[in-house]
Amino acid sequence: MTADLTAREAAALAAVDEAAVARTLLDLIAIPSVTGSAAESEIQHHLAGLLDGLGLETDLWSMDLPALRADPDFPGTEAPREEAWGLVAGTGGDDGPTVVLQGHVDVVPPGDAAQWVGDPFVPRVAGDAVHGRGACDMKAGLAAHLAALAAIRASGARLRGRVAVHFVVGEEDGGLGAFGTLRRGYTGDACLITEPTGGTLVTANAGALTFRIEVHGRAAHASTRNEGASAIDAYLPVHAALARLEAARNTAPDPLMAEYPIPYALSVGKVRAGDWASSVPDRLVAEGRLGVRLGEDPAAAMADLEECVARACAADPWLREHPASVTWPGGLFASGRLPAGHPLGGLVRAAHADAVGGAALRERGAPYGSDLRLYAAAGVPTLQFGPGDVRVAHSPREQVSVRETAEVARTLVLAVLRSAGAD
Repeated sequence: MTADLTAREAAALAAVDEAAVARTLLDLIAIPSVTGSAAESEIQHHLAGLLDGLGLETDLWSMDLPALRADPDFPGTEAPREEAWGLVAGTGGDDGPTVVLQGHVDVVPPGDAAQWVGDPFVPRVAGDAVHGRGACDMKAGLAAHLAALAAIRASGARLRGRVAVHFVVGEEDGGLGAFGTLRRGYTGDACLITEPTGGTLVTANAGALTFRIEVHGRAAHASTRNEGASAIDAYLPVHAALARLEAARNTAPDPLMAEYPIPYALSVGKVRAGDWASSVPDRLVAEGRLGVRLGEDPAAAMADLEECVARACAADPWLREHPASVTWPGGLFASGRLPAGHPLGGLVRAAHADAVGGAALRERGAPYGSDLRLYAAAGVPTLQFGPGDVRVAHSPREQVSVRETAEVARTLVLAVLRSAGAD
């Protein structure tokens, strides 16, 4: 930690309570807020109570889902849901900029319970590490926001500008919560998202699109399979063509993405075919994820995949007469980035150096989609800096360091005080 701190900054940093960070993290992981579930709404109400307790002006509202879905810019969803709650809270004055602290409350399902050590929603502590679904993606980020807000309040700092926290639902399946929050009129002059960034500054995100490919065959009894045409066999040249497309789309990536072996991954995650073991399958449905390059129009990425499938069909005797179809269900993640040279990156880098010390934060992009692109599209300069490593997110190895979470909270404290201005 540097000695070049104001008395107010030093007091706020000293007020970050690592034990309280750990308690908050454990409480949040214990709420199984899977995207679209009732617990996703439960955690929003729980967080609203915590923000009220910090003396913030809190807005908790039920989102108008039909109106949002009818918006031409709606980012799409995958998980079924009957309700969605928005949550925004803020404090400060009107004589300076507004900095947004943003995080999503939803988590992905835990998957095969047998691969976990214990219940994924009963957090397990091992030394400094907390294990559980949502630990790094991104309950730790939420805990860091709350700790930073509590420390600023405890320091007695009066903000000339404002700090606003946006806790959102539905990030994992498209960004419904961020979209609805922005549509409600909440915005800012800068936004810090505490997604897990592994000790780096993430200033750009690739996009991601969900595709569905349907291939038809001709059913027959398995004993006379020559009378039919297997949809599985028909799909194989399409699958091979997708692999070639991925390779082509990953040549000469943007420098921010160059460290990744596959910056813009194309992956088939689900394949369903047939309905009887002794029948030739007459239909196959493959669903997957297409990475969107930085700066690429999602429509162009869609066209790229559709043309790839069309070429594969044109080259195959069966598919030439029975072409596969491509549709685009689910969320639509465009890419997004912080404008080159924007001071927000330098502000956070300096705040981290002064609050934590160590090597300067390295800048990079991330190969996954996030809410960053929605705030960037709304004209809010945005970056990601948060505790944990995305490589363990969405897995039974998910974990996060309490110490790192507290360090992120301290960095946020200085970033808020310096961007919003404090007396």
